[in-house]
Amino acid sequence: MTHPVLNWATANLAAGKQVAMATVLSASGSVPGKPGARIALTSDGEMFGTVGGAGLELQIIERLETMLNGMGGQPGGGVETFQLQKEAKGEAGIPLDSLCGGRVTVALEVVHPMPHVLLCGGGHCAQAVAAVCDNLEWKHSVFDVRADYCDRGTYPDATELHHNSAADFLADEDAASLARFSDILLLGHDWVVDEELLLGLLKARQSDPDSWGSRIGVIGSRSKWQAFCKAAEEQGIDAALLDEVDCPIGLNIGAESPAEIAVAVTAQLISRIKEQDPQDSNWRNA
Repeated sequence: MTHPVLNWATANLAAGKQVAMATVLSASGSVPGKPGARIALTSDGEMFGTVGGAGLELQIIERLETMLNGMGGQPGGGVETFQLQKEAKGEAGIPLDSLCGGRVTVALEVVHPMPHVLLCGGGHCAQAVAAVCDNLEWKHSVFDVRADYCDRGTYPDATELHHNSAADFLADEDAASLARFSDILLLGHDWVVDEELLLGLLKARQSDPDSWGSRIGVIGSRSKWQAFCKAAEEQGIDAALLDEVDCPIGLNIGAESPAEIAVAVTAQLISRIKEQDPQDSNWRNA
């Protein structure tokens, strides 16, 4: 089951889901799962693989779920040994209510998906952010209504390129598909396009809040954001969803050039990914 479980886990990570996985490292005596057996769970409850079933598997599934819920999806894990008998008899390991009599050591880990940033608006700031993403080994994709700002010549390493209207882009997406992006940054040259995208994204989240947890950031002034909020409220979008959007984006480091703005923006993303926001992390008023 090793290869199929790894393929399944990789596919879910590519879709933006957190994955917890258990692998049998060693086994002695009579045990249900042999070394190399694996089971994986996603943050939305999907499961694949097995470490042998029975009480051992139930214990491992419970631990993986606890890791996913308690660690916020942050990478990490540990190693545990289980004894498949009611009493430990002085040996190291967690006793299970089993008559097998064997002993199993299992590695448990949480794997966080690689950040995948959607840059909406492929101008100078987006190009600078894409360069930083490449250095961080993050994935990035680009949307722009202008062909010249959304091509392989400008973005040779982009995972996806979306050259179409905001309406067409939104028509092809829903909350579940948008979950592949860890962050969606609205960096457009035209506030009308940014507003249409923002309202469409928030409607998708409102319609299916459990399927999509991407962070949304908007570049712009506070007056621009106030106008966006008014439009959202007129279309019945929950105020709580607006509160989750970051505008203006970027740590307040006095950034001015596109390169400096890219540093400010990606630094903020890193701090949020690691859940370590600086106390003075005011967003940049661009």
